[in-house]
Amino acid sequence: MPVTPRIDLASVTRLTELADYIVPFTIRVICDLAVADQLTDGPLPVGELAARVGADPGALTRGLRALAGRGIFTETEPEVFGLTPLAEPLRSDHPFSVRECFPLMPPDIYSWARLTHSIRTGETAFGHVHDGARYYDHFADHPYECVRFERSAESVNPFVLRTVLPVLDLGDAATLVDVGSGHGTFTAGLLARHRGLRAILVDLPHVVAEAPAVLARAGVADRCETRGGSFFDPLPEGADVYLLKTIIHDWPDAQAAAILRAVRAAVRPDSRVVIVESVSRYGNHDDTGKVMDVKALALFGGHTRTEDEFRALLADAGFRLARITPTSSMSVLEAVPADSPTDDAPAAAASAGRAS
Repeated sequence: MPVTPRIDLASVTRLTELADYIVPFTIRVICDLAVADQLTDGPLPVGELAARVGADPGALTRGLRALAGRGIFTETEPEVFGLTPLAEPLRSDHPFSVRECFPLMPPDIYSWARLTHSIRTGETAFGHVHDGARYYDHFADHPYECVRFERSAESVNPFVLRTVLPVLDLGDAATLVDVGSGHGTFTAGLLARHRGLRAILVDLPHVVAEAPAVLARAGVADRCETRGGSFFDPLPEGADVYLLKTIIHDWPDAQAAAILRAVRAAVRPDSRVVIVESVSRYGNHDDTGKVMDVKALALFGGHTRTEDEFRALLADAGFRLARITPTSSMSVLEAVPADSPTDDAPAAAASAGRAS
């Protein structure tokens, strides 16, 4: 006989909060309007706030009250709103700003509305609703949405850098190629840390075109060049380090192996490959990689991989996995050409071990 479910109202409440999309959508709209940027000097009456951001005062009040009930913003007196610790990272000038993390982009929203298709078939919902188009091919033809996507992806880099830098020793490297670099914020952080390092950013022309401004703001433009191109095509040869940050998880195994083979054709025998990705693990622990795995299913067609899957994928492309160092955000995987000596695991290994 079926077991009678126990009554647990706290679980019902929690599940309702997790399943609701009203609050997530409202956060995204508030980010689009840059509301938090207007409250840096203190609370404002909603009428003045609405005038600054171009919103209807009554509608803005309703949205902010919904968020204030969850601790995001605070209504200090009737129709006067201010920041809370949860709202502070929505400021553009916050060191770990997440304002650009949450764009409301119709192509994505339409895809999530068809997630059932992905769960039933294993195919991307994005391709299902966009006539078979691949995610990145679609955005190549929609420059405004492409810029918003890239800014969203880049906005997490300050946090990832903070967790990765202590375990990634590039002190012995003079040259680095960032494969699929986006706008270059991650490598800009690496260059700021390692003053003797020079880098080449490689990404599609319409993406990497945004990089010079990012590099200039970071003060590292003189040590970095950009090259427009696909990471399936020949890459700059002979660098000390080849970086692939959150690239491999976007692609099915065949394409992921093709990217790695393009890297393999470019490396020297003593080069190393640094892959920054989530590594899938069994169990019930909370893990951003598990959530991003569903995003990869719905939008990109790739998946989060286990250590064994990474090891096999790298071996197929002619690499040997030298080490994995977990961090609080992602893992740092370091690989070397399969025919390199077994004792040549980079000096970074010992340093990373001490740092972790």
